[in-house]
Amino acid sequence: MGDSRDLCPHLDSIGEVTKEDLLFKSKGACQSCGVTGPNLWACLQVSCSYVGCGESFADHSTIHAQAKKHNLTVNLTTFRVWCYACEKEVFLKQRLAAPLAGPSPKFSEQDPPLSSHPLKAVPIAVADEGESESEDDDLKPRGLTGMKNLGNSCYMNAALQALSNCPPLTQFFLECGGLVRTDKKPALCKSYQKLVSEVWHRKRPSYVVPTSLSHGIKLVNPMFRGYAQQDTQEFLRCLMDQLHEELKEPVVAAAAALAEARDSDSSDTDEKREGDRSPSEDEFLSCDSSSDREPDNEAHMRSASRPCSPVRHHEGHAKLASSPPRASPVRMGPSYVLKKAQVLSAGSRRRKEQHYRSVISDIFDGSILSLVQCLTCDRVSTTVETFQDLSLPIPGKEDLAKLHIYQNVPAKPGACGDSYAAQGWLAFIVEYIRRFVVSCTPSWFWGPVVTLEDCLAAFFAADELKGDNMYSCERCKKLRNGVKYCKVLRLPEILCIHLKRFRHEVMYSFKISSHVSFPLEGLDLRPFLAKECTSQITTYDLLSVICHHGTAGSGHYIAYCQNVINGQWYEFDDQYVTEVHETVVQNAEAYVLFYRKSSEEAVRERQQVVSLAAMREPSLLRFYVSREWLNKFNTFAEPGPITNHTFLCSHGGIPPNKYHYIDDLVVILPQNVWEHLYNRFGGGPAVNHLYVCSICQVEIEALAKRRRIEIDTFIKLNKAFQAEESPSVIYCISMQWFREWEAFVKGKDNEPPGPIDNSRIAQARGSGHIQLKQGADYGQISEETWVYLNNLYGGGPEIAIRQSVAQLQDPESLHGEQKIEAETRAV
Repeated sequence: MGDSRDLCPHLDSIGEVTKEDLLFKSKGACQSCGVTGPNLWACLQVSCSYVGCGESFADHSTIHAQAKKHNLTVNLTTFRVWCYACEKEVFLKQRLAAPLAGPSPKFSEQDPPLSSHPLKAVPIAVADEGESESEDDDLKPRGLTGMKNLGNSCYMNAALQALSNCPPLTQFFLECGGLVRTDKKPALCKSYQKLVSEVWHRKRPSYVVPTSLSHGIKLVNPMFRGYAQQDTQEFLRCLMDQLHEELKEPVVAAAAALAEARDSDSSDTDEKREGDRSPSEDEFLSCDSSSDREPDNEAHMRSASRPCSPVRHHEGHAKLASSPPRASPVRMGPSYVLKKAQVLSAGSRRRKEQHYRSVISDIFDGSILSLVQCLTCDRVSTTVETFQDLSLPIPGKEDLAKLHIYQNVPAKPGACGDSYAAQGWLAFIVEYIRRFVVSCTPSWFWGPVVTLEDCLAAFFAADELKGDNMYSCERCKKLRNGVKYCKVLRLPEILCIHLKRFRHEVMYSFKISSHVSFPLEGLDLRPFLAKECTSQITTYDLLSVICHHGTAGSGHYIAYCQNVINGQWYEFDDQYVTEVHETVVQNAEAYVLFYRKSSEEAVRERQQVVSLAAMREPSLLRFYVSREWLNKFNTFAEPGPITNHTFLCSHGGIPPNKYHYIDDLVVILPQNVWEHLYNRFGGGPAVNHLYVCSICQVEIEALAKRRRIEIDTFIKLNKAFQAEESPSVIYCISMQWFREWEAFVKGKDNEPPGPIDNSRIAQARGSGHIQLKQGADYGQISEETWVYLNNLYGGGPEIAIRQSVAQLQDPESLHGEQKIEAETRAV
């Protein structure tokens, strides 16, 4: 295929290359260290014949590329090409066959409808880079690539294989690679993208070495440094949080407002947002089904660090989007000099909470409605929380009896009723013997089988709040007996379930080795849904399961994953990949499970759209649709409304900072396909013409000017303050507010800070006089600087240290000026 999203501007630097040359070089060695293949890399720069080793060794190929500024290199085992400048894979064979394209045209308001735009109309089913040599090749399974153990890294390898076999996520990194952009270190999303490309490539090696991703995760969280065994669930949470942080984008204001309207409740339920709840409320948000159950060593609900979950709403839009109004007045950006009336109004405003979304939140985030009812006044307090995974308890016999689920429990050979196995190397051997005995013994002998549905029922069961665990009722203003329970408010596309097998006490740890029976298909969550839940599909099919063999002190992780191409199950044990029967999977000791919404209807919908795409006629109009949403349509059971706002600004144009990679953001569809999708899913807006937004351009220029003036003025005033030997008065400013202001003027934060907030560093005397709080984190500025910032942002209170007082201060407390200087010296 010639999809322009893969075009690399550095392809013209390639010398004359033949397959015979590459095969000859593959039999050689690294020219720097002498190591031989596999996975050597050859430089493709004109007149350069360098061959170097990859990440498995000293990575001399990368060192050469950085030192010589040579951008393109080819793997001599897989013949895959990587561009260091673009930080992405390019496809050499197709690009060399195509004529060199000129520079991409810039968009403007005067551009005609983009019939000559380099984007091409593509079928709704995104093709696979055009590398297939036959139809049979598409049926060959891919993704069956092992991962080398880097030293007790089985926890990482199993987690990565489980994620790799989540089709929506993998499809995003393979088909929407142009959206993988970040300026945040360590750019873990780039490392993950490269790893996924290696694992799912047709000419894949037998195994890959995830060195880059391992190094990045260690930079993010020092817990994973060294060679100690770690928890695979903790690794998953850390990895997905970092991917979200690097890929997140702000949700448009209209969508965020609709999300708040959807989640808020004006009744007497006093619903709170995550960021507004008190620490005491976190205790009842854990949703333990009984207070006497094991302590929560891992949070039951994934209280995400993200401000919001993906927003899905239906908007009415015209079928055609017009060009920008040519005679309308241009909206100017915020003026730099604020009038006094404006300062007063600005001082009363608080900083708006920004909502974000990413491919991670789109796929894995769901929400839970948690309720606590006072049994005296019947007041119900509710809280909505986002979760990324559910950490479920494994109920014992007594818990099963309390839940009234002894009856009609399906028997399954290989089950075990002993919850807590003894630990140690001897117990490791005994465990395997016990499993063999259990498998040869009738299931009725061991009592009821624990199922995944039992674990869910235990998690969502009502919990009495009494005795030492009474509920503090805001209406009664005292401790009361209560009951707490929770329900699912929104189901995620992929449900991650974590079984709490490890229990950590003060003096020792042990593992719950009970077999938990789980379905491969048809996990039904309807019994656990809130009545307000709008999800249409409530059943899930298993994608992958991570298992832990061993004890709480030591063990080994493997993963069982279903291949999306041929439907077969495979065991991923570090660098070894083996096909297994589904009964092996069902008898596994599950620790983390990934379920995907059942998608039979979605498959039929996609087939219908592919048929429509094949009926293209030259007379039909062409419409632009978000590439990311199209990826959702191809992989999600419920893709939600069309979200073209991801590539548009609030004025309907292309934001100036996105126009140079707009090819990566959109796909062109024929009119009949667009109308079918629009009528089926709603959303929008309809876009048949692209233009750079002049309003946004003016606002960006005005914002840049404001930032430059503010920082220049501050530096000038602060230098004058530092030059004074003994200023008569010193003003104090909260370093927390100052850092927010600094992030804004340096362009790290798009939102200006709210009013100056010195409340954290101020304390009032009995006479009402405001003085500096002992040990406060503050900076020292001049009176002129205070007046300047206060005129711009308002706020307070004003805290001034007179010269006589300043001389009596402890010298160690007068580091604020140095703090301010250190904070701004890099500007």
